Amino acid sequence: MNKDSINIGILTISDRASQGIYEDLSGKAIATVLSTYIQSTWQKRYVIIPDEQDMIETTLKKLADQDNCCLIFTTGGTGPAKRDVTVEATENVCEKLLPGFGELMRKVSLEFVPTAILSRQTAGIYKETLIVNLPGKPSAIKDCMQSVFPAIPYCVDLIDGPYLEVNTNNTTAFRPKNK
Repeated sequence: MNKDSINIGILTISDRASQGIYEDLSGKAIATVLSTYIQSTWQKRYVIIPDEQDMIETTLKKLADQDNCCLIFTTGGTGPAKRDVTVEATENVCEKLLPGFGELMRKVSLEFVPTAILSRQTAGIYKETLIVNLPGKPSAIKDCMQSVFPAIPYCVDLIDGPYLEVNTNNTTAFRPKNK
């Protein structure tokens, strides 16, 4: 991975948004939060696709392998409906799962809505890329990103990704102090 450039994937998984039936507010919400959190210069790789597991898996790999994304956020497809297959695609692609991300996002979301227990968000590592599944509701995206983002820059460090400098006015990044 090129450590000089920071590419971040934003993958919206939605049958209707991919057909233009409605505007993708979730992907835009991710980009907005990232623009306030990340101080480093970064490029967004933004894709909208339907809820098709093979397509999700292929797109995740393309964003990591060809677009050199060190970090990919997905939105949509994390619920219990038949077409919700983002989690399965993420699990198939990732070499290591990081279930703590999903656990924390559900805990935070339960403070706002009791149906958060239906969410199946997860995260994992594919090669040198961190993939994080977010919910599909823009307000929930902000709440979830706020809760897990402090661990993301250090995770990217640990998988040999680029150094993500954060805007400390808007978020924190936990990195252990050097010994």
